[in-house]
Amino acid sequence: MIKTDILIIGAGPTGLFTVFEAGLLKLRCHLIDALPQAGGQCSEIYPKKPIYDIPAYPEILAGDLTDKLMEQIKQFEPGFTLGERADTINKQDDGSFIVTTNKGTKHHAKIVAIAGGLGSFEPRKPPIPNISNFEDNGVEYIIRDPEFYLNKKVVISGGGDSALDWSIFLTNIASSVTLIHRRNEFRGALDSVDKVQELKNEGKITLITPAEVKGIVGTEKVEGVSIVKKGEDPVVIETDHFIPLFGLSPKLGPISNWGLEIEKNAIKVNNALDYQTNIPGIYAIGDVNTYPGKLKLILCGFHEATLMCQSAYKRIYPDKKYVMKYTTVGGVEGFDGTKKEAPKAVIKKIE
Repeated sequence: MIKTDILIIGAGPTGLFTVFEAGLLKLRCHLIDALPQAGGQCSEIYPKKPIYDIPAYPEILAGDLTDKLMEQIKQFEPGFTLGERADTINKQDDGSFIVTTNKGTKHHAKIVAIAGGLGSFEPRKPPIPNISNFEDNGVEYIIRDPEFYLNKKVVISGGGDSALDWSIFLTNIASSVTLIHRRNEFRGALDSVDKVQELKNEGKITLITPAEVKGIVGTEKVEGVSIVKKGEDPVVIETDHFIPLFGLSPKLGPISNWGLEIEKNAIKVNNALDYQTNIPGIYAIGDVNTYPGKLKLILCGFHEATLMCQSAYKRIYPDKKYVMKYTTVGGVEGFDGTKKEAPKAVIKKIE
């Protein structure tokens, strides 16, 4: 039996940052993740994808963000159960929980924080009859290593942030990049839309809208895609890779059977207070939760994790009064007693 103060289900960025915020409160954490390594989607799906909305980082690769978070929490010595899925949960008489994985590993915790991101997921595939014949032979739904497309002709289809960001990023790697979207308007960040337009004007991206990919040309590998614009005949564009980026179809998996209140495949929480679910002692933070005004951003998950840890401390130690200290004043102390001291203030007398 693995015992801890807070059991975190999901070892993505939000789950990892929870360890840091809990550590400041002297609360120990253990993380469960079905993936074989920490980092969630950032490590498994797009480690080389640039992220632009992390404070203090104009741009950081998803994999590098994971590395930084792991470095940040090292002093708090979190435990990990990786390559196992949280299957069942049982509430004990004292209000604590026992969570058992699909491999039978049991975890006993006073608090459970579900930070499972989008849960288990599959890519949304376009309705192209022969697309399955070319999967891993020129059709990819996820970009794991951009260098794989070095000096290759690439066609990307989609209208969201992922399609825009990768189109921009691959212009410096691929020999040609074509972005196709079925509408003239994009759903992504305005800055990204402007950047794509700029690259189009410079001749670095071919932008085709409104249009759809209706077929794939090739024998054993992708050799081209058939594109249809409204009112026009199909046109074949030669390419080495077709990458449809239509998002992921998320599934909560066994968590959906835990008696939690679910809305649109996400866990409802009380965002006015502490991101607790309808079951006291179980919280949901990051992309896995929903509430009015919810934004699925990593930095929002960091904020939710911070407030959740404050609430968890009060549940675990109801008789203790905690006075928050800024790390710039109090420093950061690990469980082994080592401490990173805050810089001393320098007072200079004005003559």
